[in-house]
Amino acid sequence: MNIYLHEVKTKLNSVLVWSGSITALILVFMSLFTAFAGQSDLFSSLMDSFPKELLVAFGMVDMDFTTVLGYFALLFVFVQICLAIQAANYGIGLVSVEETEWTADFLLSKPVGRTTIMTSKLLAALTALLITNIIMWISSFIFVSIFRAGQEIAYKPLILLLLSAPVFQLFFLTVGMLISQLVKRIRSVTGYAMGLVFGLYILNAFGDMIGEKSLEVISPFNHFTPSKIITTAAWDLPQVSISIAIIVVSLLASYILYRRRNIASAV
Repeated sequence: MNIYLHEVKTKLNSVLVWSGSITALILVFMSLFTAFAGQSDLFSSLMDSFPKELLVAFGMVDMDFTTVLGYFALLFVFVQICLAIQAANYGIGLVSVEETEWTADFLLSKPVGRTTIMTSKLLAALTALLITNIIMWISSFIFVSIFRAGQEIAYKPLILLLLSAPVFQLFFLTVGMLISQLVKRIRSVTGYAMGLVFGLYILNAFGDMIGEKSLEVISPFNHFTPSKIITTAAWDLPQVSISIAIIVVSLLASYILYRRRNIASAV
């Protein structure tokens, strides 16, 4: 429990920064919706002027962005990127930070097993992500309601979109954990996190652009496409099951590898 509380405390500043940034992002984007909704013809012409490949890459095809939920779906793509970077940072740095700072051998010398250490740190990361999600959900409901420009809100697709965020973050958290166990020494957590997030985002966009579905099948950006969730008011369960399978495999593999990992000593 002491490890858990310590880890939660160390992540509080990070949670505040990420939550504040995402809240500000939602506020700024949604505050512009009234202007877009009032000039629907101009906005439609603007969308038509963009190359189709670009629209596909950003999940902006077959979506009416003059509706409040269509506009929010566009915004949520950028929210997803923020959520993914946060989760990947926590996952990659979960147990690798001690090795980078040469404190791992000190921690492991305590009468606490590796499984307990990993679990305590994982629970702390999950707590931090949960707090971020709660703030993001509250901000989304408030700002969508305030800046809806008099439009009716279909809450089912909005709730399904927001509920996809925890699973989406779990993907990057657990894959980040696995990467930290496969790499001998992590020198830059942020570098690996950015590479993972934008690598999978580009993979999804590239697969959409060339029509090659096999490339994007492993990307959670494809499993939880905001425009599809808003349009269908449902999750694509076969795609979501791929994310869940990767989460389970990554989590189990991380525990197994950490128990067997040869931890470098500071001396």
